[in-house]
Amino acid sequence: MNKKVLLIEDDLQMQSLITEYLKGYSFTCYAFAHPQDAIKELEKHNSYSIVILDLMLPDIDGFDVLKRIKSISDIPVIISSARGDIGNKIHGFDLGADDYLAKPYEPRELVLRIEHILKKGLRSKTMVGEFTIDKANREVFLDDYSIEFTKIEFEIFIFLVQNRDKISSREQILNATSLNENTKNRTIDTHISNIRNKIGDDPKEPKYIKSVWGIGYKFVN
Repeated sequence: MNKKVLLIEDDLQMQSLITEYLKGYSFTCYAFAHPQDAIKELEKHNSYSIVILDLMLPDIDGFDVLKRIKSISDIPVIISSARGDIGNKIHGFDLGADDYLAKPYEPRELVLRIEHILKKGLRSKTMVGEFTIDKANREVFLDDYSIEFTKIEFEIFIFLVQNRDKISSREQILNATSLNENTKNRTIDTHISNIRNKIGDDPKEPKYIKSVWGIGYKFVN
């Protein structure tokens, strides 16, 4: 199981404590003091299993960081904050947090919370042909190789998989994603091309995604 943790924590002492403690439980923890750096990392790589998020951060409030994370990924988020009042907890859960730990807490409790969330995520995995799909963590594996899809690519891939062996028009694909409704058809084609490149699908002799001339695409695996 992938056990990569993205930690957003500007208290360097706390950052070091969590990183070292998680290492003892076979988690690889990548820590960031500045939320913008963490967001850029998450936009580039979808291989993380979970985010641990402090709320009192430089430049950006933690709740705004949470909203940004959820706009680019469905990755689970545990809030780790000294702001432990019920109002902050309710707001955090309303914004999509999966758990909320009020500081101070024992690091072992953090590990237990992480393991609980990841075990729930395992139950969300499905097999489709040669692909393993983890919708909770927005991960797709092809023969145990992780495919680095963007958010839109993932949404398109999932839609095609869910409608496999059916022809999906470009309009249907557009409506199933978070793309702007004014997006042109050629933008969908570009995303499909990127997906094909990442899964090693030859558009001239496709194994997974077939083009249906004048209409759209069909997933056939």
